[in-house]
Parts: sequence; C-alpha cells; structure tokens
Amino acid sequence: MSRISAYAMTDIDRQKLSQALVYDVPSLPEIWGLAAQRFGSAIALHAPHLKPAVQLTYIQLHEQMQQCASGLQALGIQPGDRICLFADNSPRWLIADQGMMLAGAVNAVRSAQAEAEELYFLLDNSGSVAMFVEDIATLKKVGDRLSSLPIRFVVLLTDEPAPTLAGMDVLNFTQLMERGSQHPFQPVSRGGDELATLIYTSGTTGKPKGAMLTHSNLLHQVNTLGSVVQPRLGDRILSILPTWHAYERSAEYFLLAQGCTQIYTSIRTVKKDLAEYKPQFMVSVPRIWESIYEGVQKQFREQPEKKQKLINFFLQISHRYIHARRVWNNLELLHRNPSLPQRLLAGVQMMALTPLHALGEKLVYGKVRQGATGGEFRQAISGGGSLARHIDDFFEIMGIEVLVGYGLTETSPVTNARRPWRNLRGSAGQPIPGTEIQIVDQETRKPLAVGDRGLVLIRGPQIMQGYYNNPEATRKAIDPNGWFDSGDLGWVTEQNDLVLTGRAKDTIVLTNGENIEPQPIEDACLRSAYIDQIMLVGQDQKSIGALIVPNLDALEKWANTQGYTLTLPEQTVIPHTPSPTASQSLPLDSKQIQDLLRKELNREVQNRPGYRADDRIGPFRLLLEPFAIENGLLTQTLKVRRNVVMDRYQGMINEMFV
Repeated sequence: MSRISAYAMTDIDRQKLSQALVYDVPSLPEIWGLAAQRFGSAIALHAPHLKPAVQLTYIQLHEQMQQCASGLQALGIQPGDRICLFADNSPRWLIADQGMMLAGAVNAVRSAQAEAEELYFLLDNSGSVAMFVEDIATLKKVGDRLSSLPIRFVVLLTDEPAPTLAGMDVLNFTQLMERGSQHPFQPVSRGGDELATLIYTSGTTGKPKGAMLTHSNLLHQVNTLGSVVQPRLGDRILSILPTWHAYERSAEYFLLAQGCTQIYTSIRTVKKDLAEYKPQFMVSVPRIWESIYEGVQKQFREQPEKKQKLINFFLQISHRYIHARRVWNNLELLHRNPSLPQRLLAGVQMMALTPLHALGEKLVYGKVRQGATGGEFRQAISGGGSLARHIDDFFEIMGIEVLVGYGLTETSPVTNARRPWRNLRGSAGQPIPGTEIQIVDQETRKPLAVGDRGLVLIRGPQIMQGYYNNPEATRKAIDPNGWFDSGDLGWVTEQNDLVLTGRAKDTIVLTNGENIEPQPIEDACLRSAYIDQIMLVGQDQKSIGALIVPNLDALEKWANTQGYTLTLPEQTVIPHTPSPTASQSLPLDSKQIQDLLRKELNREVQNRPGYRADDRIGPFRLLLEPFAIENGLLTQTLKVRRNVVMDRYQGMINEMFV
C-alpha cells in the first residue's frame, strides 16, 4: 500500500518543542531584538582565532546588526534591493547578513574562495545593487567588471584602506558602521512570504541556480529544529562549516535563537578547539566525522601490539553489544520489527555483554571521548551527505550521539533528522514537523509502497519559492501540487524514517542493465584502514571501477611489517616517513600493494548488507593527490564533485577499462 510519509508530531516531539524558544515574528531578523532582551550579556559569538579575538554579547550583536542596517539605509538601500555577500565564516558575516535583512534587502551569498566567473555570474543574475566582500583580494576578482553592472557601492568586511573604484563608493567595515551610527535606523516591515535570501546551487551541470528562500522558510527551521535537539542557554557550539551554506546557516539561526555561544573554528584548528572549548554541540558534514574517526584509528594503530589487541577485543565486544541493544529497542535498520523471542534474545545478549562494554568504556572509550571531543559533547549533528555505517557504529560505541539529518539548499535545508530518542542508525530520520515525504517511481511518478525504493519528493513550509529568474527550472523542480523533486533515491520505514540510497544522477548503469548506487559501496570501502578516499566509476562498462586515494601512513606501517620501505613517485604531494629499519623499497604500484588493496576491497564490499555480484569492484587506480576543496575536487561541504573528478581523470578511467 502506498503512503505519503506526512509526519504527525508524537507526544515527545510536541513536548520537546514546547521546551524550545519559538519566535512568533513575520521576518527572520526580528528574532535578534527579542534574543537580546532574553539573553542580554550572554556571549553570542566568539572568534578566538581572529586578531584580535572577538566576543560579542547578544546585546552587542543586535546593536551591530542594527547599526549595519542603518549604514545601508544611509547609502540608499531600499526594501527588496539585492546585495551580494562574498565572504567566509566570521562574526562580521552574520552582522552583514542580518543587517541586510533588517534593512529589508535580499542577499545573495557565496564563498570568497569561489572563482571570479562564478562571483560575476551571481552579481549579474541576482541584479544586485551593492556588494559585500571578504577583503580587497576578493574585490580584485571582479573589480574590473563592476562597471557593467548596477553596483552602487562595495563594503569590505575588513578594515583595510578602501581602494578607489570609478563610479562607486568603496567602504571598509568600520566606515560602514560609522555611517550607521550617524543615521537613525528606520524599521522595515517584511512579510513571511517575502524573499530573504538567494542561495545558489553548485551548478554541477550548467549555470548555478538561485534558490529563493523566504523569511517563512527560514523561520520554519528556527521554530521546528527544537524537535531534534534541545540546547540550553550558554551551550557552546563549534562552527566549522561555510556559514553561507544553507545547512550551517539555518543551524546558526536556530542555535543562536536558543541562547547558545557560537565559537568559530576551522579544519586547521578544530582538534585543538574541541579539546579547549569542550562544546556541547557541533554541526558538521560526514567528512569531518570521518577525519575524527581516522585520527582515533591512527592513535590505536600506534599503540603497542598488546594494547592494540585489547582495544580490538573491546571494540568487537561493543559492536555485538550495540547491535543487541538496537534489536532490543527496535532500532536496528537491518533487523526491523523483531519478534518477541528475537527481542528477548537480544536483551539477554545485551545484559551478558554489558560488563565488558562498561570495562571498555572505562579503559578506552571515555578517554577517546575526552580527547576527541572535549568530553562534554551532548550531540554531534551530521548532514550534507550520508554517514558511513562503520562511522555511525564507531561513535555509538564511543558513547557519542550522532544525529544525522537530511535536506537540500532548496528546502532551507532540513526536512528529516534522527532524534535522540529514535536514533535509527543508517537512516536520515523522521520528517521534522510540517514536512511530507513521498517515494515515487522514477519513470511513472506513481507513489510506491512503504519499503520500496524510489525518488524522494518533499513538501512543506521550508520548500523554496523557486529558482530566481528561472521559471523552467522551477517547473522541473516543483510540481503543481507543491512536491519538490529532491533528485535523491530512498525509501521509508513503517515509522516514517527516511533511508537514502543515492543520487539519481550518480547512479552507474552497467552494460548488463544493472543500476549501481555508488555511495553505499564507497562507504563500505572506507572501512579499510588503507583507503582514505574513493570514488566509483564505470558508466556503460561491464563492471564498476574505482579511483582510490590511499592512506599512506597505514600502507607505510604495513610495508614495514613486511620488511619494506614504501616508495612513492617523485610527483607525490603527500609526505611520508620511510622506516629506517626496512631494507627493500616497495613501490606504491607494486603487486604486493595492489593485492593488499584488492583483498580489502573484496572483503569490505562483500561484507556490505545487500551485497550483489555486480557490486564487486573490478579495476582500480591509485591517486596521490587527495580530493580537496583547494584543487576543486570537493565542495565547500566536503562532498566529492564527481563530475570534476571524472573530467580530470577521464584518460585514466578510459585506460582502466581497456
């Protein structure tokens, strides 16, 4: 029987929402005056790595937002004007973002690291009349082309001396705020259905599209995410994701609206900041959690052999323990709706394993938790992609609650999330209040039965108005009944948990007609200590293949145990430390390394639930350059840009299948 997964709030969801602060306001920026009244001198923002470091209370934050808005009004900004904001994480980003909205403007946001052509496209497509930029270096990317656009002024978020540009004002941040201090703020009334921001999609095919998000879209997130997490006044939040991205942005709005303290960190400083600031929450993407996992695994591998055996013993015991606990609580995705005898057996197993799991907690897991997260974590929030099952298992064993959510830029973004009281590992959770999920056949668009896999459609208050100045793309994305085509494949459980299986456009079709979803297979392969990153290929081939970025530290250690020193080609960009005790060199492309990785791939793929013969990986090639933001192979949220990787390594891929 087909069904729309329209989420009706349970009593516990309703109870949790009643404990959260809800803001009955028509537009997003009206939150901050109320927050200033409620939280006063509590610290809202802390940027310890700026020079000098910055701390702002809720009162100061609201004052600076209003002063920024006054400065914009003094410069002639009118309600509905569009302003581009090209900058990265900082307190001034949030001040500029909400200052624009307080003045009634609509912002179009992007990273300062984006290519010049992309920034120019956003300026042109959005029809912006002003521009905020990270610094002079960002301005130089597009400065020589501004004369062809209706840009009236530019604001630097730094205090660098403002350069001269013909035909327009250029101010630094302090100069803008000084103008604001001399100009009385004029309150602007904006309705919920009015446009708040344009967030442009990545544009993996064709030009980027501007998702039009309204004040109501964003307020829906602020007023419903309390059904997922329940932060308290003064809780510390570590902020690492790009703040212009829909996921980080809505999370910041919600958490600050609850009185939290946001601490800015980066990939370079996150490990130190976790230990120093001991956050209660951190919002991030799977790659960050993978890096924490890999760091802990590296520490395990560096222990003496006897201690490694003890750690592995506890991990094996605890893996059995959490599996039994999941079955007992009916929270095991691969063993749903167990019978009473099955649950009782799981309960007996859980009780029998509890003492050893508790000993592992005392000797290993508590120390890992302290070292990896600071020891005060309540929940890790993961989104922007699926979390590999072994990562989910690891954090559960360590006693770190990971809540995975799902959504897209076009959905503001959260549509689904796992709850602490229903943390079904392997799923993206139940819909958040007001959200409907429907699974349909990709070809016929007919609704499918519960448990059947198909295309995920979404409907709810968080769905965008459409794509800016692109009615054709809007019609393709949102049907006349308001259903948004996510482009994702998945299915729902009987309890309305959404389980994602891949992207429709990422599906690899083999010559035998079999469809392969790469993500679950890639996630399984990442369990191997010798594989750091992997991307499957093989469209229109007899079998799938793989591009692999190996873990050189793990391979080096393995080579040493075999009496070799691992040697790399001269063009390597990854440093390694040869063992002084090994006498023979072992090239990375040697048969021994190839055989080792072949065994790893075969084992991990075949151990994956639902394994089919077509899932087996055939040819593979090793890459020494990691997928990274800097080389364009990862998005800002650390997802592999498959089309870019394909283009860069097309010759290697073609040769692989000869």
